[in-house]
Amino acid sequence: MKFITKSFLSLQTVVMAACLMSASAVHAQESSKIAFVSTERIFREAVPAKAAQSKLEAEFAKRDRELQDMAARLKTQSEKLDKDGAVLSDSDRAKRQRDLSDLDKEFQRKQREFREDLNQRRNEELAVVLERTNKVIRQIAEAEKYDIVFQEAVYASKRIDITDKVLKELAK
Repeated sequence: MKFITKSFLSLQTVVMAACLMSASAVHAQESSKIAFVSTERIFREAVPAKAAQSKLEAEFAKRDRELQDMAARLKTQSEKLDKDGAVLSDSDRAKRQRDLSDLDKEFQRKQREFREDLNQRRNEELAVVLERTNKVIRQIAEAEKYDIVFQEAVYASKRIDITDKVLKELAK
């Protein structure tokens, strides 16, 4: 019986401690100031993000056109081989297939390099935008005395969303 009584008393103590902690957590939440910033909106709408996108488009436009031209050549040669294949000699058909295969390999290689280079540059540019965004968020948080600012959330109320403020500051 003593064991049950001691266990019950320690259970009561644990429950009371949990209640006190919950009450203090609720009190702390009421006095905390929380904000949210949508990183997705920043990358889509911010002036520096749009400038970075334009810079990337200009930087990679020539290579993109070259890839499009190469794809068109590949398609044309493939169609021509399909059309003329029946009347070509075996050696001519084999040569054209080899040429077409070589062109396709070169196209695949250049396309892969293009994507890798573009992704690397995009990540570099977005890192600069994110660094600048974080600086602006810190300035707003310090000026308006926020305790914490979240950049990723499953849900955030419009009441705590300061994305518009950040976008305005980034536009300056």
